[in-house]
Amino acid sequence: MRALPRHEQITQHFCIQGWSGVAKWSGVAMATILDLVRPMPEARWVVFYSLGDGPDGGLYYDAHPIEQMRNQLSMLAYDMNDEPLSYGHGAPLRLRNELQLGFKQVKWIAGIDFVAHFSEVGGGYGGYNEDHEFFGYRQSI
Repeated sequence: MRALPRHEQITQHFCIQGWSGVAKWSGVAMATILDLVRPMPEARWVVFYSLGDGPDGGLYYDAHPIEQMRNQLSMLAYDMNDEPLSYGHGAPLRLRNELQLGFKQVKWIAGIDFVAHFSEVGGGYGGYNEDHEFFGYRQSI
């Protein structure tokens, strides 16, 4: 990942619990990943899988609309505030999609899939949190 073009941004993190914080993130723009991977035309969603389990056990994942991955503020971050990500902040890789609230920013990324729909992933609701709790269909900022 560090061999790919470096992308940096300073953005505010908005948590569904009501707090926020500002950080400088560095990593690879998701647009660069899309250009390298060239997903199939039917891909409409990008599913990010975590190395960490969900709070109730099981695979933690989250689905994001593929068009949001071309946004200039969507990236896979490996540094925060000019230091390698700590475990608590999502090392080795963390999604930053600034069009979504904080709980959508998957930490500890283990894998990424490009799918036509998320209905066959996990519980079929688009993310671990959506499968286990009600957060509404999409929580865009």
